[in-house]
Amino acid sequence: MKILVPVKRVVDYNVKVRVKSDGTGVDIANVKMSMNPFDEIAVEEAVRLKEAGVATEVVAVSCGVAACQETLRAAMAIGADRGILVDTDAELQPLAVAKLLKALCEKEGPQAVICGKQAIDDDANQTGQMLAALMGWPQATFASKVALADGKATVTREIDGGLETLELSLPAVITTDLRLNEPRYATLPNIMKAKKKPLDTLTPDALGVDVAPRLTTLSVAEPPKRSAGERVADVAQLMDKLKNVAKVI
Repeated sequence: MKILVPVKRVVDYNVKVRVKSDGTGVDIANVKMSMNPFDEIAVEEAVRLKEAGVATEVVAVSCGVAACQETLRAAMAIGADRGILVDTDAELQPLAVAKLLKALCEKEGPQAVICGKQAIDDDANQTGQMLAALMGWPQATFASKVALADGKATVTREIDGGLETLELSLPAVITTDLRLNEPRYATLPNIMKAKKKPLDTLTPDALGVDVAPRLTTLSVAEPPKRSAGERVADVAQLMDKLKNVAKVI
């Protein structure tokens, strides 16, 4: 069984991002970049399935600039067998990424695609669902537990009312939630081994995919600063304030 795991290069979650002075986007110059945390969880889950003898190969895929090779090497240090980079300088939106992944799925023939539920830079939460729709595959989102056996995937997912368990026929698309697992730290020997693992580079044109943006960002602005709190003398005054605020909202 082959598992395809998309990974995205994003601004590290510890970095406080800044908006460009012209409002055209986020300033990423000289900013630490790393693998999207939800994608890291997806890689860990795929590697665990391989270690359990369920999967035979884990292929990490990234779409973007050449620097995404670092993200792929990080995935291979965790345990992915090889990497594929779709090299492009274009602004990639969720639909374009889903189309690229569809082309790679048709080329690689995986039995499962495990990806993060969303990226922390745009929080779109769309790529996995769009890929499933384009491929005509079943999907399970926000997975907190995954089991693959006998051509089926049993996925437990968190919903507002508690837990929901789905059974899917493979091939399928699964998106990971925070509580699925805790990614391991890559050891130095595995980091060194990852440098020798195969990494193929393709282009959108080679895959026959048009990645031109369908949406235009008009402006980007920081959220307004939180206003200072206000002291009240007693509970009665507090209730009065709350009622007035509720009326305004």
